[in-house]
Amino acid sequence: MQHIKNALGQPIGFPLPDWKPPGTPSREPMEGRYCRVEPLHPSLHAASLHDAYALDAEGRIWTYLPYGPFATPDSYRAWAEEICRRCDPLFYAIIDRATERAVGVASYLRIDPANGSIEVGHISYSPLLQRTSAATEAMYLMMEQAFTLGYRRYEWKCDALNGPSCSAAQRLGFSFEGVFRQATVYRGRNRDTAWFSVIDQEWPALKDAFQHWLQPANFDEQGKQRSRLSAMSTPPRKTMAARCDNE
Repeated sequence: MQHIKNALGQPIGFPLPDWKPPGTPSREPMEGRYCRVEPLHPSLHAASLHDAYALDAEGRIWTYLPYGPFATPDSYRAWAEEICRRCDPLFYAIIDRATERAVGVASYLRIDPANGSIEVGHISYSPLLQRTSAATEAMYLMMEQAFTLGYRRYEWKCDALNGPSCSAAQRLGFSFEGVFRQATVYRGRNRDTAWFSVIDQEWPALKDAFQHWLQPANFDEQGKQRSRLSAMSTPPRKTMAARCDNE
């Protein structure tokens, strides 16, 4: 939308006369065709998640997260016991409906109803979830809940050197907004943070793309996609993502 001018001739943001801050995300399960996204519960999910993460023998899952890997099921459960008590970040387990096993986690964080902004992060997908329809559907379900609640802005942030995360954000329809240099310190090293977002005006078209891609008809007998989501969900500012790479 174009900016307007005030009585002094200064450009100002467009008005929001009907704006009402949204509620906080629900702890009710989000049901999909391929997965279910439900609040992380240590007694229900910790053992399954630790087993699934153990399939990543090299520990690549944890390189760009500030915690992990977890040597034992007890150590992962202790971490989950602590994190699940929090409301921000609000952690969810991702359940593969074919096996009813927890195979990954994600969270909402930086939940800011007053400004209508919310972030998705702490995404850790085990090898059982990576590159599956359930992996994409989990991100769709979380995004859908946020915009249905009335959030205006949905964010994705990652280490600018995390090429797979930058690529995932673009594939899911996020627009690259830039890099905050020397934004944080974690694991004793610097992090430049890449910022991505989807805003409410973009959501209807993006929702259609997700729903089309997730249809069973989009997958062949071996479960391979017929049409690529990235071809349906090209973000308006995708070309700016050239700055976000791992070279």
